Amino acid sequence: MAKRRPLQVGSTIQRELQNRLARGLADPRIKGLVTVTKVEMTEDLSVAKIFVSVMPAEHENITLHGLRAATKKLRRDVADRIRIKDMPQFQFSIDRGLHEQQKIMELLNKDRLEREERDLNRTEMPAEEPEA
Repeated sequence: MAKRRPLQVGSTIQRELQNRLARGLADPRIKGLVTVTKVEMTEDLSVAKIFVSVMPAEHENITLHGLRAATKKLRRDVADRIRIKDMPQFQFSIDRGLHEQQKIMELLNKDRLEREERDLNRTEMPAEEPEA
């Protein structure tokens, strides 16, 4: 069973970090829309694994590099906003879940359109009359 405190701290860090990222950073490597999708805390609250989604996807690697370079500043900014004895170390990772969902939705939509087109073609074809 998951302990409650790591969930609370993770949720608070997620909210404050998202607010900080929404205000922007001076690092030109951080491009596109950056969303903090999840924060997983270790039981001892020493490490926060932060999952981010970056749109458009082609900016993921450079943005992740920029976030990792700005880790100290981000930790300091978040520490100024929340009350915690020891601020955990931040580890940034790309959350690929949203991109996978988008790909699945595109495939489902493509399949639906193909089925509709196939059904439309069937109804437009005149029925062949049997020869006598």
